[in-house]
Amino acid sequence: MQSFFEWFEAKVDKSRPWLVLGKGPSFSKREQFDLGQYYTLSLNHAVRELSVTVAHMIDYDVVTACGETILTNTQYLVLPWIPHVNNRPGRQNLEELARMNTVLCKLNEQGRLLWYNHSRARERRGDSPVVRVRFFSAEAALNLLALAGVHKIRSLGVDGGATYSIEFDDLKDKTLLANRRSSFDRQFEEIARTIATSGIDYAPLDIESPVRVYVGATEAEMLPVKVLEYSIRKHASMSVEVFPLHRSGIVIPLPRDPQRQPRTPFSFQRFLIPVLTGYQGRAIYPDSDMQVFRDIRELWAIPFKGADLLTVSEPEPSGRRPQFSVMVLNCETLHWDIREIVRALDEGQLTYEELVYQMSLVKNIRADIDPEWNALEQFSARETALLHFTDMSTQPWVSRDNPLGYLWTGDLIEAIDAGAVSIDFVKQQVATGHVRPSLVYQVENRIQDGLLLPRVARRMDTNFVPPYHSLAKNHGYPWLHPGKRLRALLRHCYQNNPAYRYQRMFYDWLYR
Repeated sequence: MQSFFEWFEAKVDKSRPWLVLGKGPSFSKREQFDLGQYYTLSLNHAVRELSVTVAHMIDYDVVTACGETILTNTQYLVLPWIPHVNNRPGRQNLEELARMNTVLCKLNEQGRLLWYNHSRARERRGDSPVVRVRFFSAEAALNLLALAGVHKIRSLGVDGGATYSIEFDDLKDKTLLANRRSSFDRQFEEIARTIATSGIDYAPLDIESPVRVYVGATEAEMLPVKVLEYSIRKHASMSVEVFPLHRSGIVIPLPRDPQRQPRTPFSFQRFLIPVLTGYQGRAIYPDSDMQVFRDIRELWAIPFKGADLLTVSEPEPSGRRPQFSVMVLNCETLHWDIREIVRALDEGQLTYEELVYQMSLVKNIRADIDPEWNALEQFSARETALLHFTDMSTQPWVSRDNPLGYLWTGDLIEAIDAGAVSIDFVKQQVATGHVRPSLVYQVENRIQDGLLLPRVARRMDTNFVPPYHSLAKNHGYPWLHPGKRLRALLRHCYQNNPAYRYQRMFYDWLYR
């Protein structure tokens, strides 16, 4: 009986991509695609419906349920060394079960039975890699392939929600969410973790990929861009490309009339996006002064329904005009040319307000993006998908005084720990005057709240002038409110409490 990794090294073409097939609704789309270009790996009962390269099962119950179909529909079967029974690690290893089960016995005799070590098992075999899983078998399958060295993985039937594809209607009352999770959405947390830590190229086969994010920025915003990128990747359950627009190499001409010139250094950058994509597919535009807290796949997958551009909807009482700082663009229908746009401004065919605030160049705009994807200086742990730091003078990288700055600095510290940002880069940004000097002290001492910095750190900012100080006035002094100061102090105490740390250690051990 071979381990999966031994078999992979000996038998598999490393350059060929893999397709993971689950029981979710998108499984029914399989006939729309050429599956012949992939090695195929089925999850659990999906092996009933088509022939695959490898059938993957965590639960021994699935082996007994699928019976001899496994022998005819798969070249190899892979299970954990200690398979689950009734959604929990069993007591018998695969070798023992193969002596009891006819299908496993035949596969073992034919050299078609493979095993791997599972992170939740009571027993592990040898020094073979341990495959992490928390909620569902799709996570184990992706981690298994990533550990083996697969670079490109696609999927069908690995969906969120709480339903199966119609082919598996007979299993709804037997196996659907039998692990007592409320939906399959929880698997996306672990998929995002696998992508971020392994660098695999993963996406559902029925969704355009990768997610293309074009960020409005200049060199002065490169640290915020990197933190934004980290926050996107941290939650993204499919592969993402992030591109700062100021590095496009395209020169943006300025209108002759100063009143029609861009109000920020990146106001006109968004109009470069369609040409950068070759006028193909879709793209997401955010400003650099943002931080993401949910899976950007939610934003990426919103249907256009005939629209050329999707923007954030606004509740009626808000009084705010439409927000174009977060957009999803249909690049196939947006034939923008920045030179023609500036010419229209110069010739009076277009005003700045019509261009930037009304997006009058776009024929069909749908405000189908939830306001949670552009929360202006507000945060709710349960609701906020994207936080927008709109007040330049209190943005966390230039000011200690933003009441939500601890969120941004927390991700910066995480990004440094993960190797996504280097402390040397932060120091270089301080040296060029792009970010406040106290930020280095803050991250080196792992202090998330700027309010709690000691006097020695606060003094570092005495002569600091933010890059765009002349463009924005301070709209408030949030820390003068004693309640906000108290909440910051309590939050700091809670996060440094031994009970909190032990709780985090327990969860890390439980799901290791």
